[in-house]
Amino acid sequence: MGKRSKIILGLLVAVLIGIIVTEIVRPRPINWSPSYTLASKIPFGCYVLYNELESIFPHNDIETVEENIYDVLVDRDTSTAANYILINDFIYLDEQETNQLLKFVDEGNQVFIATSNLTGKLADTLNIAIEQRYDIKEDSTKASFTNTHFNEEAFYFERGIIPAYLTSIDTAKTEILGHIHVKSSTLLNNTPNEIKISPNFIKTSFGKGNFIINTLPIAYTNYYMLSDKIGYSSQSFAYLNNNTLIWDDYKKSGRKVITSPMRFVLNQSALKWSYYLTITGLLLFVIFKAKREQRIIPIIKPLENSSVEFAKTVGSLYHQKKDYTNLNHKKITYFLTHTRNRFYVNTTVLDEKLITQLSAKAGKSIEETKDLIEFILSLKNKPIHSEQDALVLAKKINTFKQSYGR
Repeated sequence: MGKRSKIILGLLVAVLIGIIVTEIVRPRPINWSPSYTLASKIPFGCYVLYNELESIFPHNDIETVEENIYDVLVDRDTSTAANYILINDFIYLDEQETNQLLKFVDEGNQVFIATSNLTGKLADTLNIAIEQRYDIKEDSTKASFTNTHFNEEAFYFERGIIPAYLTSIDTAKTEILGHIHVKSSTLLNNTPNEIKISPNFIKTSFGKGNFIINTLPIAYTNYYMLSDKIGYSSQSFAYLNNNTLIWDDYKKSGRKVITSPMRFVLNQSALKWSYYLTITGLLLFVIFKAKREQRIIPIIKPLENSSVEFAKTVGSLYHQKKDYTNLNHKKITYFLTHTRNRFYVNTTVLDEKLITQLSAKAGKSIEETKDLIEFILSLKNKPIHSEQDALVLAKKINTFKQSYGR
């Protein structure tokens, strides 16, 4: 490698290292996207809540599931009562999941759902409809409880809130546990000042159990669990029984699906840049070094087939001496030996039995086989052979052997 190439290579490596170091040390922007997973430490993840469950429920066993609801509940022991916790910005259950969850509650269990968007068969069965408001400022939402025994009855939410409230409930089976308060003067169109109060937290009975539904899932995320709003989530959990808690970490917006090791590598910043650096280094090596130092590949002549050359030499000798009788006897001997070894027939006597067996095993007609054997017999009984005899014998043997290979 020349001096100039080394300088260029050094500069490229220095630039790559500089880019990598810059990416590693620069502050990462805050990720405000909703996640709700137990491992997510971003503002709208549920890492804090999940790790505080033991403090909130000191007498409850806690199970974590990462499968769909149907697979979790279909084989579950029905004798063990439980609370199923579903928290996400939207929740949709297919028909099988819905039927299994309804059966679970009907048997006396409870399901806690915190979502601002609940659709599908479950919402229809419970006669529930949720409406979302997108035209309200973030700092204009207040949520309150109907239970006057709670330490705090009202909480203000200032960021990440899309106010959602229940517009349809089954009043015969439903108890309202909380409301959401929105000042209409904070609407973007500046309508007259008016406080709109709507139910956003309910308990609705189904069979022997209950569905507890809250329309402010954002209140259960890290951002509010680490603030003075933590009381909202802990007080809302007061309606759950002292039974096993099943934390659902499958119905989550931020659930990561890794299907290959390479996807995991590319999702980790340090591993991703190490991978790119390795690939770049290998490419530079191939471009600047590998091609220049490649060894000359020697030309190896293939081995000559001495058997073919020997056969040609022997054939030339017979042709020059015109000893067709000896040549034909050797061709006949070779053909009969080949026939014995390939078809396992006795060629000592060239009779009708041999013709029948050879015709069947070689897939040839009786007439063609008989013609060849009779010609061989005629040559065996003939004391002196001509050049024409040698040509005819060679043609008949070659034609006979063509259909089944050599």
